[in-house]
Amino acid sequence: MRDLDQRLLAAHADNDRSALVTLYSQAAEAASDDIARGFYLTHAYVFALESDHPDAADLRARLKAMGRED
Repeated sequence: MRDLDQRLLAAHADNDRSALVTLYSQAAEAASDDIARGFYLTHAYVFALESDHPDAADLRARLKAMGRED
């Protein structure tokens, strides 16, 4: 997870929204509990919306399935 954290920090520094979608999605997959998973998926979704990323609909569906959106 440390390598992922470093890549997230670098993507933030570069303002690389596409990479942030991918990296936050990866962090969600690696998360050990639903709270962390929801946190990372929410971030991935926000960056996907901001960048018109093709994964936005899938991320929203995943959040809905977790009960994170009505």
